[in-house]
Amino acid sequence: MDIKNLTTFIYVAEMNSFTKAAEALGYTQSTVSFQIKQLEGELDCKLFERINHSVSLTQKGNELLKYAHTVKKMTDELKEGMTDKAEPMGHVTLATASSLCKNMLGNNYAHFYEHNSGITLKVIEAGTSEMLRMVDHNEVDMILTLDSHIYDTDYIIAKEERVGVHFIVSAKSSYKDKVKIEDIKDCPFVLTENGMSYTRIFEEKLSEKSLEIKPVLETGNTDIICDIIKQGVGIGLLPDYVTEERVKRGELRYIEVEGFDIEVWKQLLYHKNKWVSKEMDAVLNYCIKKEFA
Repeated sequence: MDIKNLTTFIYVAEMNSFTKAAEALGYTQSTVSFQIKQLEGELDCKLFERINHSVSLTQKGNELLKYAHTVKKMTDELKEGMTDKAEPMGHVTLATASSLCKNMLGNNYAHFYEHNSGITLKVIEAGTSEMLRMVDHNEVDMILTLDSHIYDTDYIIAKEERVGVHFIVSAKSSYKDKVKIEDIKDCPFVLTENGMSYTRIFEEKLSEKSLEIKPVLETGNTDIICDIIKQGVGIGLLPDYVTEERVKRGELRYIEVEGFDIEVWKQLLYHKNKWVSKEMDAVLNYCIKKEFA
């Protein structure tokens, strides 16, 4: 059985598309179709249902997917074990929250590159649901989330920690240190985009109380949010690692909103079926060092 055919099968199964699998693998669609037909011929069973341009696994296809992942993982491990390369060389793709990118890359990447110049790293900014979809479909190697705690046996947690999140106002504002949500619900809010991690959790808590706020500005750039709040425009909600230095400098101030303890977790995850190459291991260790120190 050709390993290439099994690899192609995995891509089609995870992407639910012959076209997307072909693009990801650098093949023509006809090549992908031929490889799947070869595999179906060898196994004497139908692996995919093709109805109205949609592709889904048959029962036999689902059974094969488990074996295919195992075979590919063992093959990759064998190849690396037989390779004499002195340092990691390859491509790694990481999906993460936009607010984590600055700390992870910023002034730190030069040191990583100096010791891992053979690794090309692609960083994709996305929301948690999109990150999980990408790692499930093998479109990224790992994800670094900032959201509610993820409990799922399909993922390996390389590292995790709870992250403090606070409401912030200008240090010169007249807001009290402790308020009720009813007292501030009509105030101007400056937040990250609707539905994004801690903002989504805040919105869910508001919904439980049948309350709604209308942000005057939404942006994924946390530095801009801090600058606007510093100028005295309303209330923000950001993780402490973004705001703590500005609070220490007397630019911003934390306020407590009764009943709104926002629990957020930073988690570095990858799929349980993902083989951890030397390159991926180097990036995992880099993320752990820079994000969980």
